[in-house]
Amino acid sequence: MFTIVGLTLLVLYLISILSLIIVVLLENRNPLKTIPWVIVLLLLPGAGLIFYFVFGQDNRRQRIISRRTHKRILRPLHSNHLVQERGGVSPHFQPLVNLLNRNNQHPLLYGSECSFYTNGTDKFEALLKDISLAQHHIHLQYYIFGEDEIGKKVQTALISKAKEGVKIRVIYDDVGSWNVKNKFFNEMRHAGIEVYPFLKVAFPVLTSKVNYRNHRKVVVIDGKTGFIGGMNISDRYLKGTSWGVWRDTHFRIAGNGVHGLQSAFLIDWYVISKQLIKGKEYYPPADIFSDNVMQIAASGPTGQWRTLLQAVLFCVMNAKKYLYIQTPYFLPTEGLNQALQTAAMGGVDVRLMLPERSDTRTANIASHSFLDDMIKAGVKVYFYKSGFLHSKLLLVDDELACIGSANFDFRSFEHNFEINAFVYQNAFAKQMKEMFMNDQNIHCEQLIPARWLKRPFPQRLAESFMRLFSPLL
Repeated sequence: MFTIVGLTLLVLYLISILSLIIVVLLENRNPLKTIPWVIVLLLLPGAGLIFYFVFGQDNRRQRIISRRTHKRILRPLHSNHLVQERGGVSPHFQPLVNLLNRNNQHPLLYGSECSFYTNGTDKFEALLKDISLAQHHIHLQYYIFGEDEIGKKVQTALISKAKEGVKIRVIYDDVGSWNVKNKFFNEMRHAGIEVYPFLKVAFPVLTSKVNYRNHRKVVVIDGKTGFIGGMNISDRYLKGTSWGVWRDTHFRIAGNGVHGLQSAFLIDWYVISKQLIKGKEYYPPADIFSDNVMQIAASGPTGQWRTLLQAVLFCVMNAKKYLYIQTPYFLPTEGLNQALQTAAMGGVDVRLMLPERSDTRTANIASHSFLDDMIKAGVKVYFYKSGFLHSKLLLVDDELACIGSANFDFRSFEHNFEINAFVYQNAFAKQMKEMFMNDQNIHCEQLIPARWLKRPFPQRLAESFMRLFSPLL
């Protein structure tokens, strides 16, 4: 009897595994993502089944907000007094403008002022100053809102403004801030601040939500100033790592560009709170600071299109002179991998800057497997040696700078909720280029092909093995 029962259970279990593999295949994903999941399910049938339900399900066909509500939130962004398409975008990049507008429904925003920070000290000093000047509202969204020294300073500043009557809304990612005690956020709630986690995950209950995280870093103050970039709220951005500084890039925007950040925040706010926030007070008339033209592009694992991946591919395939990239994690999709090599072989000056040492060892090992073909194709690869490079930057031809939260990896392009700004301004692009070249000339070492390609076989084998799982890292 036991043998029959055991055999029956085994057959049912195998049928469930095979059925799940069929489901994975029928999702028609990128084969580079399908194959690792099939391998995991075959080699680790028990654990693999759990891993798939937690990390593997494809939510791209789902909508997290209705089209009607989405349109209502974006309506102020498209009002005549905000959209000022006054030159500034060369015909060469007009298809990119059209692409982002069709995918993201974000128009061109004219006249913003952009400041940038390469270290946490300067960024948090500017942030705390702007918080202290807030009069109407503060919207703050971070993947990590740490309960450390700087986190408590920001918390104290927000509570102080709440007591003054400023309306404050806070979003933190439930996984990114998993080690922060509820007491920390409850202290803000008790002060009248509205605080919500994004896609709350209740362990040990298994849920696919754990794989779809909000990686955005957005602050909007009074609809007039905003912040976007790579830094979370954590002491690591101030104190660095055990092996050096934490080199990041963050941006302060003043003017119309802030309205793009505002609409992105309010969409996320509706998703988690079901509160529809609208009104002219959230999109006040903005001063014209420069001839800067930008688009704010948000992307995520829901909806039909991979907005940021499509935009980056356009930039790579349409670069004429140079393409400079800074990213902490380099795990490109196959299309992006081929596009970068093709651009370099076509004579474009492609430069890729990565950290020599990473905070994620598995991703760092996997990323090295992509560098052989990059170097052979003519891509110049630089390792940042002074600490951990966490900057996310794409520069094209002194005409375009792409800044924001997205890394050059599967997770940012496929799984995470991300946000980037595409800035179409010659002066700003050159400013970012100068920053890139300073990092390259002072803090980096260029990989020498003859030396790199002769690294030990065990190292290359480990890199190739980890590459198999790059879509899952």
